[in-house]
Amino acid sequence: MRKVIVGAMVSLDGVMQAPGGPREDPTGGFSYGGWVAPLADEVFGEEIARLFSQRFDLLLGRKTYEIFAAHWPYAEEGPDDAIARTFNSINKYVATRQGVELTWKGSVALSDAAADVARLKQEDGPALVTQGSTDLIRTLFASDLVDEIDLFMFPVVLGRGKKLFHDDGTPAGFKLVASRVSPSGIVIARYVRDGAVRTGDFAMHPPTPAEVARREKLQREG
Repeated sequence: MRKVIVGAMVSLDGVMQAPGGPREDPTGGFSYGGWVAPLADEVFGEEIARLFSQRFDLLLGRKTYEIFAAHWPYAEEGPDDAIARTFNSINKYVATRQGVELTWKGSVALSDAAADVARLKQEDGPALVTQGSTDLIRTLFASDLVDEIDLFMFPVVLGRGKKLFHDDGTPAGFKLVASRVSPSGIVIARYVRDGAVRTGDFAMHPPTPAEVARREKLQREG
């Protein structure tokens, strides 16, 4: 079976939009494009290289695909030659309902992201790694298709923009299996799926009269 790995660069408040540059995705009036670049350091580079050192195919939403297809096919022999050659040689699965022209070699359209990714997961093959693609990631979490989250959390608060998590995700437990902090303060954490959400209770047993009253008030207020 294939794993789905969400590779995500996020701010402290969970924003993923336009990490790579000012013109990458200014939709919605987002004016902080390129917020990753000033904080990128050697550790960040090592961890990105680790993520892409395994066998993988890319799993992308339409807008991220268009960003990548306008860049990576032309980036070989440049400063990111190794990543460019890898991206250009593997399969790119693209979630799109709009019939986008797939000009990048190795691109495959997915018309029903949840069903098609669920099918791909049942096959033998490399991991499916996302980059960007907030709408697609929302679908993956809602359908409980994510096996691993590789999170790169940057020490900035952006206030607005497209975010990693939405309110319609399927509750799920994850376990931290690796972590690292870069010199510029990037928290890099790898989480793997770990069953259902577990709950506990720190309340006193039996509850105090004040607590009983508080609960009753909360119930009345809805």
